[in-house]
Amino acid sequence: MSLGNNLFQARKKKGLSQEEVAEKLGVSRQTISKWETDETLPDIRQSKSLAVLYHLSLDELIEFDIDVKEIQEMIDKTSDEAADKINWTKAWSKKYPILAAYQNTVDVDKYAAELERLLDNLQKEYGYSELDAFLVLKDILASVWKSRTRRP
Repeated sequence: MSLGNNLFQARKKKGLSQEEVAEKLGVSRQTISKWETDETLPDIRQSKSLAVLYHLSLDELIEFDIDVKEIQEMIDKTSDEAADKINWTKAWSKKYPILAAYQNTVDVDKYAAELERLLDNLQKEYGYSELDAFLVLKDILASVWKSRTRRP
């Protein structure tokens, strides 16, 4: 995604018009349009002002991804009580059908025992709580997955 598109998406997410942004920054509406179409770039001071206006860091503004931002906002807004009510396997199985079917073919107890051992080791070796050990193990699994899917 280009910086211009990031600026456009961030402005739209805030519900502001080009005119409103231009007025707040002391530039013309055409300048905002040129930034959003990558015809020109804002200088560093203008970029900082845009980041403040859109409630983003400069890094976030440069890498703004509306989908990722919305997902993060949903995570932040979801209470533990609400998350506990969600059947995550059922929810994710709509996208990944294997999650609804593997219990019939995989020796779940065998793999669960191994995961329990790994969780216990993380708790003993690093003093993690049960939840923290689970989160660390989940993150390690995600890292392994990423490294496997990047192979040529």
